[in-house]
Amino acid sequence: MSNITIKKALITDAEQLTEIMKQTFDEEKKKWLSNHEGNIIDYNIQPPGYASIEMTKYMIRELKYFKILFKKVIVGGIIVTVSGRSYGRIDRIFIAPDYQGLGIGSRVINLIEEEFTNVGTWDLETSSRQTNNHFFYEKMGYKRCFESEEEYYYVKRKGINKNILSNQFEDCNMEKSEYYQVNLEASSYSNSNLMSSHINNCNLSYSRFQNLNFRNTLFADLNLSNSEMVFVTLGGVHFGDTNLGEGKLPILFERCELEGSKLINCNLRNVEIQESDVTGMKIDSIPVEELFKAYREVNKK
Repeated sequence: MSNITIKKALITDAEQLTEIMKQTFDEEKKKWLSNHEGNIIDYNIQPPGYASIEMTKYMIRELKYFKILFKKVIVGGIIVTVSGRSYGRIDRIFIAPDYQGLGIGSRVINLIEEEFTNVGTWDLETSSRQTNNHFFYEKMGYKRCFESEEEYYYVKRKGINKNILSNQFEDCNMEKSEYYQVNLEASSYSNSNLMSSHINNCNLSYSRFQNLNFRNTLFADLNLSNSEMVFVTLGGVHFGDTNLGEGKLPILFERCELEGSKLINCNLRNVEIQESDVTGMKIDSIPVEELFKAYREVNKK
C-alpha cells in the first residue's frame, strides 16, 4: 500500500485531473445509465462540471483537492470539504477505470482520515444506482442514513466525538430559533436545513457560500462589492434596480451561458463583449449580426 499516496493538487494538474475525471464518470454513465430509456440526469454519476478544466481549477483553489498517486503516477483525485473543527464531507472521489479494483479507493479513504485527524464525522452522497458504491462505503464504516429513488446519504462517525465543544451543535432541532445581536463570526453551517430563514441587517463580509440550494430565495438590499460568483445556476433569476456602487467597479462575466437573457432599460455605457457567440442577439430589436455587417460595409468604403 506504500505505492498509494495523496498530495495536494496544483493548478498545473488541472488538465490531467479533468481528463481522468471525465473518463471515470463517463464510464460510470455507460455502466449505470446505458440501459435506461430517455436522457436520465444523475448528478452523482455525472457531477456538474466534471468535464470542465475551469471547474477543476476552482475546486483546487477553493476546496481541499488531493491527487491520488499510484507508483507516483496520477490515477485519480479526492475532493473534500472540512466544516468548522470536526466535520468533513467527501465531495468527489474518482479513480481512472484502468486502476480500479486494486484497493486504491480503500487506501485513499484511510489516508484522508489520517490527513484530517480532527474530523470526527464524515458524510457523502452517492447514486442509488451505483450498488458497488453502497457496498464499498459500508465496508469503509459508513452508515446509510437516508435514501431516495435518486441517491443514498452516508455518514461515518469515528466513535463518540469527545472533542465537541460547548459552542458546537450536532443533530439538534432548532426550528424557528431567533438570534438578535449575536456574535457568530467564523461560524460554520453544514448539512443543515436553513429553508425559509430570514437573515437581515447582518455582516457577512468575507463569508463563503458553497454547494447550497438558494432556489426561490430573495436577495435584496445587499452589498456584494468585490464578491466572486462561480459555477452558479441562475435560471429564472431577476436582477432589478442594481448598481455598481460608489467605486463603479465593473462586473465581469466570463465563460457564462447567457442564451436568451434580456437586458432592459439598463446603463451599458462602455460595456465590452469579447470572444462571445452573439448569434441571434438583438439591440433595440436590431440583430447584432446586421449591425456588424453594416459596420463592415461602411469601413470598406
